[in-house]
Amino acid sequence: MKNTVLAFAIAGLVGGCTSIKLAIPDKFKEQATMQHVKGARGNKMSFANFSTSKIKRGLHINSPVWSWGGRGFLLENMLLNQIGIQKSETTTQEKTRFRYSLSDGRNKVEIYADDKEMIKKLEYETINRPSILNGFEQLQEYKYIFSAIISADTTRGYKNWELLMTNIYDRKAANDKNPFTFIKPDDNGLATNGTDTIFIKPLSIKKTALSNGKTGQLPFKLLSGYELNTNDGVIAIIDVIDRNIWFYNELDAAERLNIGAIATAIFARKVHDVKW
Repeated sequence: MKNTVLAFAIAGLVGGCTSIKLAIPDKFKEQATMQHVKGARGNKMSFANFSTSKIKRGLHINSPVWSWGGRGFLLENMLLNQIGIQKSETTTQEKTRFRYSLSDGRNKVEIYADDKEMIKKLEYETINRPSILNGFEQLQEYKYIFSAIISADTTRGYKNWELLMTNIYDRKAANDKNPFTFIKPDDNGLATNGTDTIFIKPLSIKKTALSNGKTGQLPFKLLSGYELNTNDGVIAIIDVIDRNIWFYNELDAAERLNIGAIATAIFARKVHDVKW
């Protein structure tokens, strides 16, 4: 049932002729160039003079683990069963890895990525009678880690980069009393070569354009892209809705190649893929 509510919400918006767009700030748009990524989320991508090799993927593992009794659940379920409720805990672990190369026609980098996710939740089922509690799930813990090595030709003076993005939630540690907490698409991180650092911040939208030309409110925020920053300001924006990359015009060829590697790695993810 992962992302079921989100999927139904998006389907309803699309069915209602709602246009969901990432708004690029006008000031940045005036100083940047947009490149559409063909084949994004496929097994080969290209944009401008850039192209990837075929993306080679390892085994995609999705392993749910059920704990019907669970530590401390036995006595609790003896009491809950008397009112027709059964409580269980599930932990789902999903992971995969992939690799590919990206070239701008002159230089090339190799990308080696790992994608891992863990979801722990409590589930409530009613016994022999319908109830609003039947199928209710309560998020307990969530860990998402995406890492990648961007390997360059160091003999030509280029540096290798490391990319890391995370999203972590722990109900107990956060002392979260909200029973309806859901996974927020707030994965963020950074890329570094040991000297320079690029900060990666998620972008979400709350407002959207309706078919009648007016602006409507979405029921919750939706992940729409990522903003890449250095200490000097914004250098790129990755649009995951329309699958575009906005490059700051003052970037040199090496910087564009590195940003292209970060963007294509984000598009290539499967464990934490954003479906549009």
